[in-house]
Amino acid sequence: MYSLVFYVPETHLESVKEAVFAAGAGRIGEYEACCWQVKGHGQFRPSAAANPFIGEAGKLEQVEEYRVEMVLLSELKEAVVSALKHSHPYEEVAYHLIQVEC
Repeated sequence: MYSLVFYVPETHLESVKEAVFAAGAGRIGEYEACCWQVKGHGQFRPSAAANPFIGEAGKLEQVEEYRVEMVLLSELKEAVVSALKHSHPYEEVAYHLIQVEC
């Protein structure tokens, strides 16, 4: 079992969650579409070679984003990460997977 944590702007919050739910994440027993989310502030500075969704190269940017957490079975890891990357608007998706025991 893994815990997936990712950061996403509010404009894409629901569509990204739906994509990873469709890939099998967020299921706990007889419940589906389970997650925890909180709004916060992220920051980044795109390099000259970047193609940012928000901001511009060389300029420090601060944005409101959501941190979203959900669980997934180990065998779904590749499909869920693929769904996350394909549905997310950012060029570089900030996420991490944590192996957990339940």
